[in-house]
Amino acid sequence: MFPADLKYTKDHEWLKPMGDGTALVGITHYAQDALGDVVFVDLPEAGEAFGTGEEFGTVESVKTVSELNMPSEAEILEVNAALADHPEAVNEDPYGKGWMVKVRLKGALAADLMDAKAYEALVSAESH
Repeated sequence: MFPADLKYTKDHEWLKPMGDGTALVGITHYAQDALGDVVFVDLPEAGEAFGTGEEFGTVESVKTVSELNMPSEAEILEVNAALADHPEAVNEDPYGKGWMVKVRLKGALAADLMDAKAYEALVSAESH
């Protein structure tokens, strides 16, 4: 259910290391499902830097507005511009077309990132 090549946060963001010091960041299937239909995504500008856990944007759905928190210290290289016109991609393909930002990681990955198995256990505990 959760891709094994991703790292996850307790706040339901994912981070996909690309092997060259960069990574993609988005929200999990669990998060988009809880939000409902995404209608707007507010993302930062390329060049902005964020510490681990800092808010880097918001996702607005028909139900609520939710903060996006950076999974690991990083600088924004690129934002997924397609989400401006097609925010529903977050619902339809959260691990593919629904990615939010590409970042350059600063240092080691945050120590509290979870693998897929640990994240699945967290989600299972939250939904019971």
